[in-house]
Amino acid sequence: MTTEPRSSPGRRWHTASFRLLSAYGLMFAITVMTLLAVLSFVVTGEMERQNDIVMKWQLAYFDSLPHDEVAEAVQRRIEHERMHVDYYGLFTAQGKHIAGDVVRVPPEVPTDRRPVTLGHTLPVGEGLSAPVVRVMANRTSNGDILVVARDLTHIIRIRDDIVKTLIIAGVFCLIAGMTGGLVLSLRQARRVRDVRRVTQQIARGDLRQRLPVGGRDELDMLAHLVNHMLDEVERLMTEVKDACDGIAHDLRTPLAHVRTLLAHIDERARPRGDSALLDLLSRARTETDQLLERFRAMLRISEIGALQRRGGFAQMQLQDLVRDICELYEPLAETRSIALRVQTEPVKRIHGDRALLFEALSNLVDNAVKFTPDSGAVTVELRQTPRGPQAVVIDNGPGIPSAERGAVMQRFYRAEQTRHLAGSGLGLSVVCAVMRLHDFRLILEDATPGTRVTVECWPHTLV
Repeated sequence: MTTEPRSSPGRRWHTASFRLLSAYGLMFAITVMTLLAVLSFVVTGEMERQNDIVMKWQLAYFDSLPHDEVAEAVQRRIEHERMHVDYYGLFTAQGKHIAGDVVRVPPEVPTDRRPVTLGHTLPVGEGLSAPVVRVMANRTSNGDILVVARDLTHIIRIRDDIVKTLIIAGVFCLIAGMTGGLVLSLRQARRVRDVRRVTQQIARGDLRQRLPVGGRDELDMLAHLVNHMLDEVERLMTEVKDACDGIAHDLRTPLAHVRTLLAHIDERARPRGDSALLDLLSRARTETDQLLERFRAMLRISEIGALQRRGGFAQMQLQDLVRDICELYEPLAETRSIALRVQTEPVKRIHGDRALLFEALSNLVDNAVKFTPDSGAVTVELRQTPRGPQAVVIDNGPGIPSAERGAVMQRFYRAEQTRHLAGSGLGLSVVCAVMRLHDFRLILEDATPGTRVTVECWPHTLV
């Protein structure tokens, strides 16, 4: 039982499966975007190259004609172009229009047959411009300038259709891949959830549980190894527990006989009036009683740990339990002039074993009264929190140093400042056993002065 609150579980989506799916989706998207960019560049470049070849052949054709027939050939070519995919323009060396539908020499087009792509800037009439075109110009031998342009609209349309198809196919593949990956990851998540549930039960002390197995993947290989380890741990712990319980059980009867013999010796020695002998007998009986008390506590802890989980649980009200405990210890507190204050408020019912919780809370109140100096004060509080009921026992005794708060919950450990008081050092061990059985949390804090013990009476899931 830890003395510090555990951090709350992380968000559900912070899992390896979700991170792998996210990384897969990101890499797939980047890959598709890169593919689209490369494809668009390659397709556009290849189509432009094919257009450049056609335009060079056209310029070569016009260049082979006599100079006085070029204008007529340009007009004839324009008349035969029904779809207007080609544009022509013949100009003088000074840029004066001679023939063709291109009315002005584009200044950004060189006259050495180097192709240039123009977007809606090639003038083909008064106030009109051609769509996106590939333009090439050549200066003939007599100084005239011949401009040839080919419409790229169909190329762009084909490219856009290919890109659109790839985008749709990519989105479909991404969705299908993510869906398939999510389905597979949910299966793994269910297996991990089952493993987590079992490991929580094992961490709470139920060593009979085993990790689920059902395949031959890495998770099952790990589960087989862990199950084998748990078999060995359970066997060793059972042997140790049986040995300790056997020792405690076997020694309790002889000690009880020894105590009885000491009582008989005391009866026979008392008439003689030997005060030294009587004092030795009294101390021997006290030590024997403490040994018996320790053995009883050890067997009780073992008995609580061996209970079937939730076997004797039922709905119960903590208010009545706290009041009964305080009424039980009120006379003891009055004999030492200790003010036992009780502050309760209505709380929700809990699912637990009333007898075990009575024993655990009684131990806490008993410790508080025992370690509180005469004329001190002990406060028992019960309040409702958003998560559930919370019981608090506060005393103004010597307190427990922070370095010893984990150790005092171990068997037989006693703090240095309380060793002079009677006790077995097993009271908090019993409390911890009950808390583990109920999945409750026990927290030790400093009350300055004294100790503040908080019991959070709701299940605490391990993470």
